[in-house]
Amino acid sequence: MKQSDSAPKVPLSSFKRTKMIATLGPSTDSYEVVLELVKAGANGLRLNFSHGTHESHGRHIRWARKAADAAGKPVAVIQDLQGPKIRLGDFDGIVNVQAGQGYAFVHDEEQVEGHIPVQYDLSKKAKRGERMYIYDGRVKFVITSVRDGVVHAQAENDGILIKRKGINLPDTDFAGDIITAKDKADLVFGSAQDIDYVALSFVQTADDILSLKKLLRSMNSPAKVISKIETKAAVENIEEIVKASDAVMIARGDLAVETKPESVPIVQRQIIGLGLKYARPVIVATQMLASMSEIPEPTRAEVSDIATAVLVGADCVMLSDETASGKYPIEAAKMMKRVITYTESYSPLTVSFNGNEDHSRQASISRAVLSLAENVEAKAIIVETKSGATALHIASLRSRIPLIAVTDNARTAQQLAITYGNKSYVRPADPLAATKLTDWLRQKKVLHKGDIVVTASGRHPGVVGTTDTIKVRVLE
Repeated sequence: MKQSDSAPKVPLSSFKRTKMIATLGPSTDSYEVVLELVKAGANGLRLNFSHGTHESHGRHIRWARKAADAAGKPVAVIQDLQGPKIRLGDFDGIVNVQAGQGYAFVHDEEQVEGHIPVQYDLSKKAKRGERMYIYDGRVKFVITSVRDGVVHAQAENDGILIKRKGINLPDTDFAGDIITAKDKADLVFGSAQDIDYVALSFVQTADDILSLKKLLRSMNSPAKVISKIETKAAVENIEEIVKASDAVMIARGDLAVETKPESVPIVQRQIIGLGLKYARPVIVATQMLASMSEIPEPTRAEVSDIATAVLVGADCVMLSDETASGKYPIEAAKMMKRVITYTESYSPLTVSFNGNEDHSRQASISRAVLSLAENVEAKAIIVETKSGATALHIASLRSRIPLIAVTDNARTAQQLAITYGNKSYVRPADPLAATKLTDWLRQKKVLHKGDIVVTASGRHPGVVGTTDTIKVRVLE
């Protein structure tokens, strides 16, 4: 069975509109488990380049494509870059920290007499007065001086330090220095693989996104860019970052440390609103079903967390450790799908935001398509698309009418896989592509006699930006 050739086995109205991403890792290191994940509802598969090898990632990419073909649906493959590795180095035992005491941090992989090793040269970026949080914010410091390659900091609370724990510097400006040598080597690898998206870690400004896009162009990579929002600076520059990105991921773990835990739900809603405004898919990530890494049932708070993301209009929710290294990867994916579909069935989404300010022809046509479909009570909207832009704009309006994209570009179908409410089919470029797909769905009894369908197409199939025709069709 070829990817995207199968007809839905349930009515279009029963499909989950909020999509799912699952992270691959040791717990999903076989084709059979990857296939189970896709069948359980995963629309995207994430490869975390902080771990694993090029060999293991290449294997997972091949399995992802094979599983997508077997399941008959497009699946997005996401390369998540490590970014600057700001962690403590190796040392024996633990370091007991006392409030008010001073400590010295030096760039070194291993213990240095009288200093605490760090795997990144903080002395080149950090400044006096800036905050430094270690071990998920459990131990807090204020930098008192930086001299001779050593960062001196005073502890604000008692605690312990353990080797290789992460460091957050919410006040530090990394000045665009977030794509490391390792990231560049991983990008070279990814550009030769079947990658749909690259997720950039520790984004601070829109310039970071533009730098990555330039790199991808130089490698002739068709991958789109996902900005990971996990720094204080990113929140301060969020609107420009969203506009520069192709998609956005709210990485709530580091974000909670960099800002304040209580601010994360509000920031999450603000980012989702900007995603709707600029037609950029938004992914909500981190600890959505964290307890299912160890036990087969979620907590009530985790179920509520997923439901909230669905209710406020997220395009996609993501599983990380739950599927990468957890004990119950398939059960976690099935549980996430259950929560999504139940929430969507009983609580119709009504999104309120300032409106899409894009007055381009494409955006205007997209709004007209949706308005017409709602007025005639259409069963489906079928859009011919080359780049996916028209489908993205319609999806950003969050209609409950099923959206079907037909494209001759498999990459576009895969990239649209994590977009709200969309189902994609790959078909040859044809002036009647939307009509032919409608007929096929009618034959497969997905659509029925008397159903009304609204189609959007162009006079030049396969050409980007030429959507100019809207039709209403009553099926016979």
